[in-house]
Amino acid sequence: MHELSVTENILDIALKHATEAHAAKITIIHLVIGELSSIVDDSIQFYWDFLAKDTIAEGAALHFRRLPIELECLECNTRYVPATQEMACPECNSQRFSIIQGEEFFLEAIDIDKTETT
Repeated sequence: MHELSVTENILDIALKHATEAHAAKITIIHLVIGELSSIVDDSIQFYWDFLAKDTIAEGAALHFRRLPIELECLECNTRYVPATQEMACPECNSQRFSIIQGEEFFLEAIDIDKTETT
């Protein structure tokens, strides 16, 4: 259910920036989501369709870009993308690692149609 508040925030940010750019319409929203994030694309889309109604973002396409998990071993400093659910280092088999990438969630860009000025 947290996708509702997340989607509200995305819409608020997009509308703010689109207004500052004198947009007539928001056409595309580009979102980046790490694989470890708990964000569900379909839920964001569902709430977006409801929340964006009657705004300049109504009908905007949502593009989701998923970032893979990238880890760094704290024992041997190897950076790796786990091939399976097993997170152990492929070089030394250590279970001690830091997450380099995969927890992200952010609005990367918006595409707009500009307002005609006279």
